[in-house]
Amino acid sequence: MATQSAVPNPLPAKKKLVRRTAPDRSQRIRHILQALFAALNLGLGLQFFLWVRSFEHPGTMQVARPAGVDGWLPIAGLMNFKYLLATGRIPAIHPAAMFLFMAFLVMSLVLKKAFCGWLCPVGTFSEFLWKLGHNLFGRNFALPRWLDLPLRGLKYLLLGFFLFIIGSMSAEALDDFMHTPYALVADVKMLNFFRNMGLTAILVLGVLVLLSVLIQNFWCRYLCPYGALMGLASLASPFKIRRDQEACIDCGKCARACPSQLAVDQLVQIRSAECTACMACVAACSSQNALQLALPPWRDTPLAMRWTRHSASPLVVAALLACIFFGATVYACATGHWQTNLPRAVYVDLVPAANQLSHPGY
Repeated sequence: MATQSAVPNPLPAKKKLVRRTAPDRSQRIRHILQALFAALNLGLGLQFFLWVRSFEHPGTMQVARPAGVDGWLPIAGLMNFKYLLATGRIPAIHPAAMFLFMAFLVMSLVLKKAFCGWLCPVGTFSEFLWKLGHNLFGRNFALPRWLDLPLRGLKYLLLGFFLFIIGSMSAEALDDFMHTPYALVADVKMLNFFRNMGLTAILVLGVLVLLSVLIQNFWCRYLCPYGALMGLASLASPFKIRRDQEACIDCGKCARACPSQLAVDQLVQIRSAECTACMACVAACSSQNALQLALPPWRDTPLAMRWTRHSASPLVVAALLACIFFGATVYACATGHWQTNLPRAVYVDLVPAANQLSHPGY
């Protein structure tokens, strides 16, 4: 009697799910850091408002100008960074803008676009809006790929415009511009924009808010040139979201959780400039060690420990971001390059007349 030959099973063996031994805390830690940084910015904004009011209404309470408000002047930070590279000298006007710009850039070089996902107040507000939309409508809306891709290019076009303008300016031209009355009170003009918004500005902001409720991270995804720069810098980051194919059970939860709409479940590592290292995909993964924010593995690392030995816990990410931020701030303060040291008389003349000051190019 002939023996029956073994017929190979055409279906792959089902992977065994190894559930997490402890709940994921990445999103709680990230939200705490977002809230703390938002509170810091609100405090700076209130102090800056009181500082401006002391010049507009003499006799009211006088407070010191908070140099940290320069963080809301990214163009000044970029211009001052170019001046530093060209001359080796730290600029005198809005130096804090440069140090904060450099700190956020270092964060992206080290930890992907973690500034956008863990600290940026605009990113935090955008996340609140799309989550509000999800709660209201039960979902967020995604643009079709043929429209999504070209729209994503808009932020790079805006970044290219600013890089071209600033890159074409000499160090002398940059220094001259930063000493114009317009640049000296650029922070005041920014505040006045929100204090005295016209109908057009209100309508534009209203549309952006509505779109951010409907579409995940609309501003960050399509229009933010600062985020575009951080994304390009993040391509050099050694930390990336990495997927262990052996541990992955192909459930697709990570891709559905990704606010940047990346195909996390189909890649071994996420190189995309859109990844903000928010770790939402890691939090959604139910398989032990299948997904991690991690360094590249060593060649001799055993397969079972390939990512865990080099992964960054959410506490490590938060600690690194805090060290970079406070390190830049403390260094600038210690070396006397944090405050813009202008005589009060200059502000007495310029702050009340800030709205009348036009760009020197016009």
